[in-house]
Amino acid sequence: MIAPSNAPAPASGDAPVRGSPEAPLLETSGLSKAFGGLQVTRQVSLALHAGERVGLIGPNGAGKTTLVNLMTGTLAPSAGTVRLGGEDVTGLKQAPRVRRGLARTFQITQLAPRIPVRRQVEMAIHQREESSNRLLRPLDDFREVVAEAGRILQVLRLETLAWRMPLELAYGEQRLVEIALALALRPRVLLLDEPMAGVPGSERRIILDALAALPPALAILMIEHDMGLVFSFASRIVVLADGAVLADDTPQAIRSHPAVRAAYLGAA
Repeated sequence: MIAPSNAPAPASGDAPVRGSPEAPLLETSGLSKAFGGLQVTRQVSLALHAGERVGLIGPNGAGKTTLVNLMTGTLAPSAGTVRLGGEDVTGLKQAPRVRRGLARTFQITQLAPRIPVRRQVEMAIHQREESSNRLLRPLDDFREVVAEAGRILQVLRLETLAWRMPLELAYGEQRLVEIALALALRPRVLLLDEPMAGVPGSERRIILDALAALPPALAILMIEHDMGLVFSFASRIVVLADGAVLADDTPQAIRSHPAVRAAYLGAA
């Protein structure tokens, strides 16, 4: 399960233009991480603004997952800072960061296998609202929670699966449920860790449609090895190599970047 958040939902009509000069929602500065003598993350500085769709790519061992773990508070950095909404959260653990509007999905789904999808989304909303201590009442009595869960399932086209259990679902559908749980936290920043991992080709369209339907004000950073998905989804791409930022530019510029082609995309 994903940790709870009390972050307010972004107003649907207030989404800023992507790439606007407003202060970033998520920002790292000089972020570094060493495990003993092994330097995994090297002076990474990047910013993610409201409404941006950013791809994070790099060869295996480039440090992508470590960087996300530093952003979310799963790991503490050796140096550098992480800011959320302008607030320095470098010393905070994962749960306080999520309460400030940061949510994450994982490479491997982390769902309760025998609890219906709708109930899991409702429980995530109750966690966000800190109303879990009032669950002695029947869940259906919480009409606002029930209605919000229904809206989230509708956005991701999961209405017909609402009362199914995750163990009964195809893997692509399980990935959608995990995104639904993240949205139930009303994040301002969403980190997607390989949303296509393990998803068979026949189910990829449901993931693509779901990504296209995500709230426009949401800032999204996606780790993904599927270059077709990254280049079609992202308005900006950050390339990591040996733990450092090799390039940070538009998809068009990244595609033709000589160092990126040599280190990752291939010269052909």
